[in-house]
Amino acid sequence: MNYETLITQEGLQKLKDELNELKSVRRIAVSKRIQEAIALGDLSENSEYDDAKNEQAFIEGRIAELEGKIRTAKIIQESNDSTAKVRLGSRLILEDVETGERFEYTVVGTAEADPFNNKISNESPVGKAILGKVIDREQPTVVSVKAPAGELCYRILPPEE
Repeated sequence: MNYETLITQEGLQKLKDELNELKSVRRIAVSKRIQEAIALGDLSENSEYDDAKNEQAFIEGRIAELEGKIRTAKIIQESNDSTAKVRLGSRLILEDVETGERFEYTVVGTAEADPFNNKISNESPVGKAILGKVIDREQPTVVSVKAPAGELCYRILPPEE
């Protein structure tokens, strides 16, 4: 299977930083915890040992996951083009047609999606609805998105300069 992790340069650096932290700090710390728990004796009723082994398994799993994402990373470029179409890396404003509330987002791949930090996945319902649509301040494109709360309508606008 030929799988790519679509990610911005900033997102790739965050993955590399997390991987470095896991390998150089957390892996060593949990190894010491395991050694200390073993020194306490009977492992069959040693909750400290069990906790440390569980943490070790989580860390090793996360390291493998991060290494896979980094190995398959494909960098997407951010775009501020005010007359472009929405694509990965596009920065844009979504204006709720009903309330007028505005949200500025960057469209990213799923590995980097973080709506709380204004990064929306291209595979989310909103991301799918806006991909390929025109970003034009003069004649904004309106899209509708089916959500659990009902249908939402947004105008697609270029980001504030």
